[in-house]
Amino acid sequence: MKHVVDNTWKPNASINNLLNRAAIIATVRRFFYDRNILEVDTPSLSQATVPDVHIDSFKTIFFKPGTTAKQELYLITSPEYHMKRLLVAGIGPIYQICHCFRNRELGDLHNPEFTMLEWYRPQYNIYQLMNEVNELIDKIIYCGIADKISYQDVFIRHLNIDPLSSSIKELKQIVKLLPGDLSNFINESYDTLLQLLLSHLVTSVVGFEKPIFIYNFPISQASLATINLDDERVAERFELYYQGVELANGFQELTDSIEHYRRFKYDNHLRTIIGKNKQPIDNKFLTAIQQGLPRCSGVSLGVDRLIMLALKMKDLSQVIAFSVDRC
Repeated sequence: MKHVVDNTWKPNASINNLLNRAAIIATVRRFFYDRNILEVDTPSLSQATVPDVHIDSFKTIFFKPGTTAKQELYLITSPEYHMKRLLVAGIGPIYQICHCFRNRELGDLHNPEFTMLEWYRPQYNIYQLMNEVNELIDKIIYCGIADKISYQDVFIRHLNIDPLSSSIKELKQIVKLLPGDLSNFINESYDTLLQLLLSHLVTSVVGFEKPIFIYNFPISQASLATINLDDERVAERFELYYQGVELANGFQELTDSIEHYRRFKYDNHLRTIIGKNKQPIDNKFLTAIQQGLPRCSGVSLGVDRLIMLALKMKDLSQVIAFSVDRC
């Protein structure tokens, strides 16, 4: 029988890229050490998961030894809920570098298992946090001072429409101009149309010479961010883009447990509309928020993507040891 050579045992990334990856992560840890921000380590398994309609979790079963009992557990999509429980307990400013897991995600910029950097700053607003994010990435990719522009202004400047007041008919007229199969999304929701325009017509032309923060997202895309006190149409949320890559997503964190619950219920409602299962709501998290989450801002940043940009690679698999097809 002919012997077939199977090279999939080899790592995706070159050894040189893996050495550089380790050095970059060491630089990140030094950045937070110098600022007296504590590194924490929270579980990769959780009894509940996020109901976000755009995120699919991995589920597993825990069989308790010596009994017939079993328990559903989920691999975390982010360490957010556990870290916020630590904030409520009074731990102060914290960060974490950990593996996160999201189903149905694979491509040049996605792997179902990926490395997330997340940190929280009590008493910070999103503008202070954007500045700190900028300081960190400048140490890795030497980008200088990033641009900042509101969600509303970037749409007006580049598409000549106001995302906070335009009709769905106006959005559809622009979506029709998108190439290939993208124009087939014309009958999607208002927010989905906005996201299409942002990803294919806005962030494809901004943030290339230097990174750009886009802030004050529409309230319908608030996720777990607070509402802006000066303009109730927008939420205190930002995203960071560089060279066509979304690097970070940050919030002035929502502290109202009742509003958290309302948003979770609404997300589960949206899931049922598109044929997805409802997700269990994390009651431990809600109980913690009831005790009083301190005023804070938080951000999650894709470590693999940052390393990819730093090393001038084109594919995430070039900077991780073993992608899903080799694990």
